[in-house]
Amino acid sequence: MTRLVIVGGGQSGLAAARAARDRGWEPVVLEAGPDPVGSWPDYYDSLHLFSPRRFSSFPGYLFPGPADSYPARQEVVDYLRGYSQWLDVEIRTGARVTEVTRDRDQGFTTHLADGNVVSGDALVAASGSFGNPHLPAIPGAEQFGGQILHVADYRSPEPFAGLRVLVVGAGNSAVQVGHELAQVTDASLAVRQPVQLVSQRVAGRDLHWWFRLTRADLLPPRVLQRLVRGTLVIDSGHYQEALRRGNLPQRQIFTAFTPDGVRWPDGSQEPVDAVIFATGYRPYLPYLQSLGALDATGAPRHQSGISTVQPGLAYLGLEFQRTFSSNTLRGVHRDAHFVIDALAQQRRRVLVG
Repeated sequence: MTRLVIVGGGQSGLAAARAARDRGWEPVVLEAGPDPVGSWPDYYDSLHLFSPRRFSSFPGYLFPGPADSYPARQEVVDYLRGYSQWLDVEIRTGARVTEVTRDRDQGFTTHLADGNVVSGDALVAASGSFGNPHLPAIPGAEQFGGQILHVADYRSPEPFAGLRVLVVGAGNSAVQVGHELAQVTDASLAVRQPVQLVSQRVAGRDLHWWFRLTRADLLPPRVLQRLVRGTLVIDSGHYQEALRRGNLPQRQIFTAFTPDGVRWPDGSQEPVDAVIFATGYRPYLPYLQSLGALDATGAPRHQSGISTVQPGLAYLGLEFQRTFSSNTLRGVHRDAHFVIDALAQQRRRVLVG
């Protein structure tokens, strides 16, 4: 029986385990945290899925609750925890991977922080794309006297009440966090491009219903990038009005920090107490460095999630890995079956050859 080692026990790792189990393989999931729920417990309190429950379930395991409602963060945590138990596969928590090595005859050896090793015939790096917050380098940050944080460290607006806050970014997290901050304090968006809104509901249907009808969720990234410029923010009905009324102003991103604020492109300065960067995440896969699987920036060398340099190695949960929905709860299971099928084909060639 083929033994598959899966690094990461969030939605991507669990999807990989399901696809491997369905193929008759023996998956073992290695999760660094105390629970196989990924980064979901660490997101901000008000976060909800943008897709309704009916479109956010793994095959065979329905998301409980009203089908057209949007699950809250804790509901996603509970769903993933329940799914991991339902799967009935080997999951090791508290298993932090430090390095992966390989013997071409024996497959991969995964080294853990506690000194243990786990061997497998193939490996899926499913530690996702939400574990490494990206903070852009902006001059003067070291002299700024206020708070600088990433949205990954933000929980709720209350600690910022009465402060002057800038949220950097024009994506969903930036607008959602900026909007809730604007209810309790002076908050603005600092953007490179203006926010682009798309309505949550179109002609009485949730946007994701239309995605499924038109198969937009399955579009390859190169096609999507030709159709849509920049990031679309899903508007539940509040954001357009807030932007129009100026309740959540947006300005071209500042050029530098000053000791007590920021300097705008026109040279003017403004006092600011806190800057929250909603500037995305980057893959963090240092445990694959010794395999030569990463490029000079630390990004995986792959095509559609299949390593281009290490047979038997695949990735799951990367943004736009194969489609628009690759790193989402509603789409990762499709990528999981794709990469497991590809690994199985590689295994057959090795065994036959």
